Amino acid sequence: MDRQPTLEGERVLLRPLHEDDWEALFAIASDPAVWEQHPMHDRWREDVFRPFFDDAMAQGGALAIIDKAKDAIIGSTRFQVFDEADGGSVEIGWTFLAPKYWGRGINQEMKRLMLEHAFESVARVDFRVGETNYRSRIALENIGAERSLRTELTQYQGKRVLHIVYEITAESFASGPLVLKVSDDEADES
Repeated sequence: MDRQPTLEGERVLLRPLHEDDWEALFAIASDPAVWEQHPMHDRWREDVFRPFFDDAMAQGGALAIIDKAKDAIIGSTRFQVFDEADGGSVEIGWTFLAPKYWGRGINQEMKRLMLEHAFESVARVDFRVGETNYRSRIALENIGAERSLRTELTQYQGKRVLHIVYEITAESFASGPLVLKVSDDEADES
């Protein structure tokens, strides 16, 4: 699976993240509101965000989110862990957007593009989200992700952090809320 594709939608372009995206991306990440519900709530600090950015570059699945109308970076996302076993799975996540783009359908468009790409190669997409990150949990449920029984326990600043794993299968995506529906008239014409 190509974990750093270029994907284009109506309003967003997703392209591989580059080192020279640091300044534009940190300008967004330095807003504490971006991280207020995230387990790593201090990621707005440069000394905390820098390792996050460096890890994104090292992992090889990071994408810049571009507002096509403004030709400007508005956030980042990743295709993270890829596993070929059992039909294949990939993790989508590590996503953040500038707050002014929240609630405007950008996340849904971006996730639709990523899921369409992923399901060319895998049977399941996983999403890991902090237990108290309600904004992200609601966003995942809105795109048709279902909470699985899987969890992950990590530590941050000496405290336990529980991550809940959501998933979307190729089958559930095919009938889910992100599928672009073809009208009856368009179907008759094809």
